[in-house]
Amino acid sequence: MSTRGTILVCDDEELIRWSLNEHLTAQGFTVIEAEDGVECLEKLAAHAPDLLLTDLKMPRMEGIEVLQRLRSEGKDLPVVVLTAHGAVDSAVQATKLGAQAYLSKPFDLREVTLAVEKALEQHRLEHEVRYLRSARAGYGSIIGQAPSMQRLFHTLRRLEQVQAPTVLVVGESGVGKDIIAHAIHEAGPRKSGPMMEVDCASLPEQLIESELFGHEKGAFTDARQTKRGLFEVARGGSIFLDEIGEMTPATQAKLLRALENRSFRRVGGTVAMSMDASIIAATNRDLAQEVQAGNFREDLYFRLNVVRVEVPPLRERREDLPLLVDHFIERFNKDFHKEVEGISEQALASMQAYTWPGNVRELRNIIERILILEADDIIQQEHLPPAIRYGRPSNGEVPFVLPEDGVKLDELERSLIEQAIERTSGNQSAAARLLGITRYALRYRMEKHGL
Repeated sequence: MSTRGTILVCDDEELIRWSLNEHLTAQGFTVIEAEDGVECLEKLAAHAPDLLLTDLKMPRMEGIEVLQRLRSEGKDLPVVVLTAHGAVDSAVQATKLGAQAYLSKPFDLREVTLAVEKALEQHRLEHEVRYLRSARAGYGSIIGQAPSMQRLFHTLRRLEQVQAPTVLVVGESGVGKDIIAHAIHEAGPRKSGPMMEVDCASLPEQLIESELFGHEKGAFTDARQTKRGLFEVARGGSIFLDEIGEMTPATQAKLLRALENRSFRRVGGTVAMSMDASIIAATNRDLAQEVQAGNFREDLYFRLNVVRVEVPPLRERREDLPLLVDHFIERFNKDFHKEVEGISEQALASMQAYTWPGNVRELRNIIERILILEADDIIQQEHLPPAIRYGRPSNGEVPFVLPEDGVKLDELERSLIEQAIERTSGNQSAAARLLGITRYALRYRMEKHGL
């Protein structure tokens, strides 16, 4: 049987607890009792009530200390205080500690009902306000107030009721396309199903078909047993095709056939299996240009481009930078048990002027490194990498002046390659583009330096 909520009644007088229990139960609430502050904290931990109705003067632990503990632990719980007639100072102190209301003893039971209902409604409205404010600043775990991000969030909200959407997420390396893909899955009607991911850039052509569709035992030399593919495992959920612009033409054709027919066969199999999954693809390439260059099938491009979600680069949403910096400081403070309070105005101004070629991923990596190695209380200008401290031209080229005593070219090359790999989280195609070389040239230099 559903109730109007659970109320924890804490008072050292048994008669008061009994009368409140009888009255509130008759009003449709579930009531839990505690006779002092110590038992109150135990019941709070065990039952997670919707409201606390507590006396202030009690043995073992008083109500004020209970409220102090709740506040120090960050627990968000509406509280109505019962206090003896004339104990106004204690009631005021309780209000400062977060109590929504206080009632003087002896009290009218009808006043108790009104106070409880008002406190619960006030708590609900405060939650709504916080939710709406956070919704303006983001969507799920995605942070952004810039107009371009608000348009993106609007599109994502429209997808929440779509059963099996086909979505193409586009944007530069590091903007968070994978986070967008996960947000689409987690907010949609298939969130209880699996989300299967495949990095199309990292799998060899001979393996990607087996990875997507599975294979039958004996289908090829190493197929020692039947394997289910991601399309099969993702039934009822979503499949995320990351870096789909790297997919070979042969695999593109097979993927198109599966999407068109909503069915597929395992490699070496004869039985057609129905495809029941949302399709989310992501790329940092301009697929329209890739189509014109003959590198990507036009029909597959049109099939994937049903709902297009464009993630703006960080340089086009600079107003979000302070929010993101605060978010990463808070996150890494928890991860590394640090107490960095924020960032200096000078350091933030330098960040605002930077062009962020690695986007949010680069920002996250920089904040993480600073909190691990540099800052103790405030992120200062000297904690920032040289490219941010000394500025970066709008054409994206990093200025480099040869030192008087020269450089060791091999060491410089190795350092640049390591930075590019780190900035792109190991994505060799994206790292090669940052360095202005081909992926094969990058691999050659990585082997040369033993990376």
